[in-house]
Amino acid sequence: MTKSRIAAVDVGNDSIKAIFGEFDNELNIPNIVARDTEDRPVIGIEELDTKDPLDGIHIRVHSPALKENNAIYRVGNLATKSDNATELDPGSSKSEEDQTLIMLFATLALDAVNEDNAKLFPKSKNVIDANYTLGTGLPLREVKEGKDAGYRSKLVGSVHQVEFLVTPKYQGLKVNIKFDEVKVYPEGFAAYINLVMDNSLKIINKDLIDRRILIQDIGGLSTDIAVIKNRNVDDDKAQGFNLGVSEALEQIREEIRSKHGVELDSRTDVVEIITRKNDRNHIMVKGSRTSVHDITDRILLELAKKQYRLLRNVWAKNSQTEICYFVGGGATVLKEYIKTLNNNLDGYNIEFFEDEKESIWMMANAYYKLIMDYVKKSEKSSKAASEPVKS
Repeated sequence: MTKSRIAAVDVGNDSIKAIFGEFDNELNIPNIVARDTEDRPVIGIEELDTKDPLDGIHIRVHSPALKENNAIYRVGNLATKSDNATELDPGSSKSEEDQTLIMLFATLALDAVNEDNAKLFPKSKNVIDANYTLGTGLPLREVKEGKDAGYRSKLVGSVHQVEFLVTPKYQGLKVNIKFDEVKVYPEGFAAYINLVMDNSLKIINKDLIDRRILIQDIGGLSTDIAVIKNRNVDDDKAQGFNLGVSEALEQIREEIRSKHGVELDSRTDVVEIITRKNDRNHIMVKGSRTSVHDITDRILLELAKKQYRLLRNVWAKNSQTEICYFVGGGATVLKEYIKTLNNNLDGYNIEFFEDEKESIWMMANAYYKLIMDYVKKSEKSSKAASEPVKS
């Protein structure tokens, strides 16, 4: 029987962050898809085998979990060049969108076809059979509504096939994906695990372990505020909100287009303009470096005020809280605005991660730690059960 490969996948609203195996492969793909046809035209050097497959993901996805089965998609960077590209809409449920599954399957298939992993899975002609043990998560609101069970049941017990069409290096390959196990974690709980434990699930942050803390995880479409006390997430007090940064990013993108005539491919491009080290909040307009500070400051400050109100309301109901950690891609975008508001208003004890990658990859890292822990415990109990009983 094929050994199952560990996969920890954060289907973020901005991009997919995934970790495989023994931390031996990471993938980060913009969460954008576009419906397409089988015979997409190939342009110039795209035909070269040296082209990065991540820039040309063109797939057909067959899965009983999908509402629209057997459709063809451009995914990630390639999708940004399409007029009909779609990103997840505010108000949508991650667990119920085809796009979430398409991105998940595409990411796993890219790992399976990676030449470095050729010995991991059996291959017959052009078909690879890949088994995964998956750790992933959903916003707290969806878990509280019980949608995690439905999401998990879509994945386990079925075969999901990804066929690479006009994709550099992988054209013509098919991957059959099966899940030995799927664990769906609430995002706030996952953030807590990542804060206090290392990759071996050893406690690394003893100062935090017994403190009362909040974790405000700002995503693209939602915000989760986890309430931690007595080393546990208080499920009753933890809250999920339909407020993320996607709508603000879309508004910035639209205002840049109408004011400066510059078309940005995706929300990812907007995030890059807001967060990069050099020339932050600047774009090129007809070859001239141009500030868009007026647009970004107004829109992001308005969103930061709403996020701050959420913090204030949850803290009021948990008055003995000692510190709030802001995590997630949205926290990276809003960091300076929330800090300024806090300095001018309540002065809560809040903290952001200065390492932006650490904040953005926090969920994927947490799912990795949790699924590795599950696998190790499963192997231990299987070994104990198989050992002969000593008389």
